[in-house]
Amino acid sequence: MSDVRPFRGLRPATKFAEQVAAPPYDVLNSQEARELAAGNPYSFLYINKPEIGLAADIDPYDESVYKQGADQLRKLMSDGVIGQDDTPCYYVYRQIMGDHHQVGIVAAASVQEYEDGLIKKHEFTRPVKEDDRVKHIDYQNAQVGPVFLTYRRSEKINALVDTAMAAEPVYNFAAADGIQHTFWVVAEADSVANIQAAFSEIEALYVADGHHRSAAALRVRNMRRDGNPQHSGDEPYNFFLTVIFPDDQMQILDYNRVVKDLNGQDANALLAAIESKFSVSPVGDITSAKPAERHHFAMYLEKQWYSLTIKEALVDENDPVRRLDVSLLQEHLLAPMLAIGDPRKDNRIDFVGGIRGLQELERRVDSGDCAVAFALYPTSIAELLAIADAGEVMPPKSTWFEPKLRSGLIVHLLDE
Repeated sequence: MSDVRPFRGLRPATKFAEQVAAPPYDVLNSQEARELAAGNPYSFLYINKPEIGLAADIDPYDESVYKQGADQLRKLMSDGVIGQDDTPCYYVYRQIMGDHHQVGIVAAASVQEYEDGLIKKHEFTRPVKEDDRVKHIDYQNAQVGPVFLTYRRSEKINALVDTAMAAEPVYNFAAADGIQHTFWVVAEADSVANIQAAFSEIEALYVADGHHRSAAALRVRNMRRDGNPQHSGDEPYNFFLTVIFPDDQMQILDYNRVVKDLNGQDANALLAAIESKFSVSPVGDITSAKPAERHHFAMYLEKQWYSLTIKEALVDENDPVRRLDVSLLQEHLLAPMLAIGDPRKDNRIDFVGGIRGLQELERRVDSGDCAVAFALYPTSIAELLAIADAGEVMPPKSTWFEPKLRSGLIVHLLDE
C-alpha cells in the first residue's frame, strides 16, 4: 500500500499565484534567479534560492542564507500573500507543455515508506546538496519544493482526478516559458477519503525527480523524531511534499553531455577510436542529427555532426543499468577514449538538459568552451521503473523531466 495523505497546504491567494510561482531551485544559478525575480517581491525564488536577497558574493551555503529564506516565507504569510487551508486537502496540478499534458495529485507521502523502500529511488545523492536541503527544511520549518513521484497508472485514481478537474480551478495561468499551470483544491471529505483509499491500493511509488529533497526529508524526520519524546508518527515531519503523476503521463527528455577536451588526442584519432565500438557516419546538419531510437547517439566535433550506433555485441539487454544509453556511452566511449572516470566528480564533463536543444551543444563546442558534445536518446519511464524495481541505481544525469513543477504553488508546513 501507499500511505499518501491530505494536508493543510500553505499556498498563494489566487490573485498572487502567478507572481509567487517560480522555477525549482535547481534549474537556475543564483545570477539567473536574481534576474528573473527582479521587480517581483513575491517571487518564490526569494524562498527557494534565498541567497538572491543578500549580497551577490554571499556563499549560498552560509547560515544567513537559510535564515533569509525562513524570514521571506514568514513575510509572505504575514503579508497575506500566502495562507494555509483550514482542513487537510489533496490538490490536483495539471501542466500543459505544447502537446504534452500531465496531471498529478499533490499529497504528503510517508517518509517511513521512503525509508522502507516502498517509495523507490534510482539515484545516489551528493552529501553537500543533501545537507543544503536539510537546512532549508529545518530553518523554514517547511518543505517548499515538491518531490516528483510516479506510479503505475490506476483507472480508479484517473477517475477521481477527472472528477476533481470538473470543478473550477483556483489557479490557471501560463508561465513566461509558455507552460500552462492549473490547480484545483480537493477539500470535500468524501473526495479526500476516496483518493486516500485509492492510493492505499498502489503497491509502490517511485521518485522521478527530487532525490535530494526526499533524502533530506528523511534526515529532518529523524532529527525531529529523536528530539520529540511524544513522537507518534503522525506529526507533519513524518511526511513530505510530493506531486504524484501516473507513469503514462511522464515526459523524459534527453540528457546530453559536453566534454571540455579530447584527452590529448586530435579529432581524427578520436574518430578512429570510436569506430572500434560504434558505426560512425557524418550527418548533414543539426536538423537530422537528433537520435531517433535507443542505442543511437549524435556527436558534434569540429563543426560536424556524426551519427553513432553502438555495435550490438556490446549491449547486454539483460542488465537494466548497463543497457541504458547513458551507461553505454560512459562505458564504451567517455571512459576509455576521453578518460572521464567518474562523471559525478570529473569537472571535464558537463550535462545539458534536452530542453535546451542540440543548438546548445553546438554553442558550447563552437564557443571553445568544450571540444565535443554527445546527444542521446531519452531514457524511458519503463527503464527507470525497471531499475528502481531491481534496487539498482542509474548513472548520474540519466533523466531530464519536463515540464518542471513550479515552486510556491503549495508548501507543506512541519508545524501544521
